[in-house]
Amino acid sequence: MEPIALQQELVKGWLPVRPEDGHKGTFGKVDIIAGCEGFTGAPVLASRAAVRGGTGLVFLQVPRCVYPIIAVKCDEAMPAPLADEAGKLSALGVDAVLNRLEGCDAGLIGPGLGQSDGVDAVVWNVVSRCEKPLVVDADGLNSLSRHILLLNHRNAPTVLTPHDGEFRRLAGVWPSKEQAERRRQAAAFAKEHGCVLVLKGHRTVIADDQGSLFENTTGNAGMAKGGSGDVLGGLVVSLMAQGIAPVYAAAAAVWIHGRAGDLCAEALGQRAMTPSDLIDKLADVLRPLE
Repeated sequence: MEPIALQQELVKGWLPVRPEDGHKGTFGKVDIIAGCEGFTGAPVLASRAAVRGGTGLVFLQVPRCVYPIIAVKCDEAMPAPLADEAGKLSALGVDAVLNRLEGCDAGLIGPGLGQSDGVDAVVWNVVSRCEKPLVVDADGLNSLSRHILLLNHRNAPTVLTPHDGEFRRLAGVWPSKEQAERRRQAAAFAKEHGCVLVLKGHRTVIADDQGSLFENTTGNAGMAKGGSGDVLGGLVVSLMAQGIAPVYAAAAAVWIHGRAGDLCAEALGQRAMTPSDLIDKLADVLRPLE
């Protein structure tokens, strides 16, 4: 199957017009569940990207032990503490997470969560019980890989955003180095598990269970730094909360993310650019799309 190459005009056609009389609720509410001791940057990057992506309200739920650090870093996003244990989420936080997600239009779970029994409990409950569109990334994917059949019984759209190692844990095989085979693997996984799959890498592939298949045309090696994936996750959930269909939200976010990376490389060089720079360049990418 030949993919559709992502281009600016295609992405522009997917983005909704922002009505002049819109308010915060018009533009979506997002909840991000992220962070643990030692990984306090991931939730901040994801939430900043979600805000910059156009979401009306961004909530951020983090373990209580890191809440003071993350709260200081947040101006637009609204962080809240969750029950924790040994520096990571506790199973006691499940109800608080589900209650917050119920009042939102989409959720993102996984950036910087770490791995523990408590994290597994929160991720598994969210995947199995949350009826809102959901993005699962990073350690959320690692938890999901240990209970993958939960994905098959979801009653709401799900977007997974694995890199090669995370895909291996989810699917049991390494993604191929051959692009045509990577596309086939992504499409087969999405169909089997009823989800949207974003298989990250050079020429990221986006597939859904209905046969849609896209391939990215933007991005560069300067983006291969810790935190870039958190920015992408925040963008995907932001666009989903604004009402874009999940596969198009994922594809648009991938293109926008890569284009921001290309602008960073032009301005700063690939070595010096950072994930925070990606967020700062989003305005230059999004403005021509309005």
